[in-house]
Amino acid sequence: MAKPAPAADSPAPIAQFEHSLDELEQLVARMEEGELSLDESLQSFERGIALYRNCQNALEQAELRVKLLLDPDAPAGATPFEAPE
Repeated sequence: MAKPAPAADSPAPIAQFEHSLDELEQLVARMEEGELSLDESLQSFERGIALYRNCQNALEQAELRVKLLLDPDAPAGATPFEAPE
């Protein structure tokens, strides 16, 4: 028996991936400029860690969805698609 899909009205981590990745890239660029104070650098680092975790969570959710699509009855045993070389 397949599990029901999550409610469509709840914000999915996957939907936030692009936004988090864009913000993380901008944050890294500002930090690399070297113009931030120590406090601003620490706040930026903390925000960057949170964004990284959001991105990682979204990727894990996407991987789970792919596994469910490959084998809905046993997603843990699904073998990933490998493109021919």
